[in-house]
Amino acid sequence: MSESGTHDQSAPRNTNDFDFDRLRRRPDIEAENLFAVDASDRLILDEAAGAIAAYRSGGVVVLEDRYGALTLGAAALHDARGIRVYQDALSGEYALDSNASGVNLTDAYRSLPLGEELLADAHVVLLQLPKSLDALDEIAGAIAKYAAPDVIVFAGGRIKHMTVSMNEVLRRHFGALNVRPARQKSRVLIASSPLATSTTDWPHSEKHEDFDLVVRGHGGVFAGTSIDIGTRALLEVLDRMKPDAERAIDLGCGTGVLAAALAAQRPLLRVLATDQSAVAVASARATVDANALAERVTVVRADGLSGQADDSADLILLNPPFHIGASVHAGLAEKLFIDAARVLAPGGELWTVWNTHLGYRPMLTRIVGSTRQVGRNTKFTVTVSTGR
Repeated sequence: MSESGTHDQSAPRNTNDFDFDRLRRRPDIEAENLFAVDASDRLILDEAAGAIAAYRSGGVVVLEDRYGALTLGAAALHDARGIRVYQDALSGEYALDSNASGVNLTDAYRSLPLGEELLADAHVVLLQLPKSLDALDEIAGAIAKYAAPDVIVFAGGRIKHMTVSMNEVLRRHFGALNVRPARQKSRVLIASSPLATSTTDWPHSEKHEDFDLVVRGHGGVFAGTSIDIGTRALLEVLDRMKPDAERAIDLGCGTGVLAAALAAQRPLLRVLATDQSAVAVASARATVDANALAERVTVVRADGLSGQADDSADLILLNPPFHIGASVHAGLAEKLFIDAARVLAPGGELWTVWNTHLGYRPMLTRIVGSTRQVGRNTKFTVTVSTGR
């Protein structure tokens, strides 16, 4: 075993032997400043080359692979098979499947939720570091709990998104941590020797007396167990939303606060909460259960409103994200507006809260229908759009 913790291999292939430029982000937003692969993907694969080759038959797990670079790189460069993959974003799963089809590697991996089946007997873990320390804590705790005792974790990212606190989180769960030299503004942390004392207490829980709600959140979910300002702005006008609605949707539900509050306020309303994030869906289900609303709120993981019929909802609530990775981009909000316009019944209402400086009102009017302002301050604007 080498000093870095990797198994020696006589001639592992390097990342120059795989055409990463073929990988695409679709169905996620594509733009000139948004990429499917970066230098950190290549560095993780190079650092882990010997270990991947040594455990190529079922011993490799890939976590938070954004669009498939790590999974397909391990398969193409080192003949790894039986790779188990966890990606929080459903769009990432779809992109991996699409990219795998393009290079004939659809049989090299399978996608699983974070847990024992994903990590049991894992000897090599490739991890794109999440930006959230809470997400890293839950992931690291799961690896330490379920993976093989000799597991080696190759956790990498772009240096501008990495902090020393990530080292401390990993040390909470692993006895050894090797900080590798940087390359092309990227770095890999190699963690090994999982600690028997490693513990995890996710999801966390918080009672909000002002809204009579218990919020539960897994590591990395937006706003954690707090209620963010934008969501509060919508909560304050729940009683003004379409009073005769029979079916409502919390689109991009996060921890499920809006869905739970709406269901609690209107016992006869059928509520669907949907998000493409696995962490958000798990958090929303936990929030719904904590408030004894499971019979009235259905939580699903979906890319936007895929799977929902046209003209099928009377009321949709939306607090859209405006970041794609580290970039500010209106494309994701526009995609959600288009989905909402399709699913919203004629005369139905889309209630949206958005950062005031983004000026979404003309876009909402064009895509959904007549849009009026309900509230506004220097930070947030609340609008209601009526479906055509």
